[in-house]
Amino acid sequence: MDNLDNYRNIIQNKLKEYTEIPYAYGDLRCRLIVSDDQNNFLLITQGWEDDLHVHGCLVHLEIIQDKIWIHRDGIEDGIANELVAAGIPKSQIVLGFHPPDVRPFTEFAVS
Repeated sequence: MDNLDNYRNIIQNKLKEYTEIPYAYGDLRCRLIVSDDQNNFLLITQGWEDDLHVHGCLVHLEIIQDKIWIHRDGIEDGIANELVAAGIPKSQIVLGFHPPDVRPFTEFAVS
């Protein structure tokens, strides 16, 4: 298994764990959406909280040129730390939600 396939499996398994955690309120659930080319991974929250329809992106990861770009991270402890704990080096993860001039100070890849 090459690195990209390994990264895809790690990402999918980590995000799938969140789909199995029930919400403590409302009629909400997390759904994992993976693009056909397996380069985009979305974790969304969907459902109802009282009379309010909820539909939003919790996490968006994208594989771009052999690196994992985190475009959105709404997980309390940060998906980047979970990916590192699962064996993906920081040098392969880009915190894309930070401006380019801030990324060199993050310990993760710049681009």
